[in-house]
Amino acid sequence: MLLVLVCRDQQAEPHTRRISLHMLLLEIKAGDPRTEKMPVDQDWTAVYPSATPFRPNAVPLPLRMGYPVKGGVPPEKKGNLELLKIPNFLHLTPVAIKKHCEALKPFCTEWPSALDTDATCDEHFPIKVDGTDYVSAGPSVRNPSARVVHLRVKLSSLNLDDHASKKMLKLVGNKYCKDTDVITIKTDSCPLRQQNQDYAMYLLTVLYHESWKTEAWEAEKSVADMEEYSWEDSPSQRNLLDVLVRRKAAGEGEGEGEEVREQLLGRSEVQEYKDSVTRLKNEGESESAVLQYKEAVKKVLNL
Repeated sequence: MLLVLVCRDQQAEPHTRRISLHMLLLEIKAGDPRTEKMPVDQDWTAVYPSATPFRPNAVPLPLRMGYPVKGGVPPEKKGNLELLKIPNFLHLTPVAIKKHCEALKPFCTEWPSALDTDATCDEHFPIKVDGTDYVSAGPSVRNPSARVVHLRVKLSSLNLDDHASKKMLKLVGNKYCKDTDVITIKTDSCPLRQQNQDYAMYLLTVLYHESWKTEAWEAEKSVADMEEYSWEDSPSQRNLLDVLVRRKAAGEGEGEGEEVREQLLGRSEVQEYKDSVTRLKNEGESESAVLQYKEAVKKVLNL
């Protein structure tokens, strides 16, 4: 490539001088790299104020990355495409984060002094929404799994009566954990996390209002359809009362009556028998449940 310079003189004919661009560039001396001019105590937030690709001339670190050729060392940072492929966090240094926090502090309020314990926070804010942020070593910082939202709330914190609580358990199915009394709703249908969070709140609202509804067919529930065993008015209660009433009538000569039945039901050994039968029916057979039932039968029958 050539540069054509035209020189003019008032008393001379114009003439043309040809200069090569390569010769012109040779006369320009290359300066020192920017990394050599950076002071040790420089403001790094001014070098990387925001997220930007890796710049080898702006990072005074001996970084190397890539596949080592023939057992050597990885390539250096200059002209290294591997360092450009991955996202960096050079703009999120502790000093930069502190500056961001100081800029946001005037817009924040102090933490309420009344919310001093986890129990108090759970009482006033029973709903918990969890999400996960991922850090990926790839060309994009986005991760499809980051859209997943888990909404958790305790069943006891909802304003539900006995009927609504049992219906809520039927509606949520295996989303309820009996050990922790927590209902977990997972949403991942929408592409964005905020959309999934709104959808989870919508599902919780629908479940709450549907639990309070009483359909006509619910009045047709029988004992076999009940969610848990109830000892009141059960064959076990009637059989025990019949045995105790006959024994009391044979020993003391008292007849049957409502007062006698209420008196028998108030005994401590009868209450222990009720608890043992209820546990055996609801929790299933186990060694401790069977032993508890055995001791309750011996006490109630004076064996």
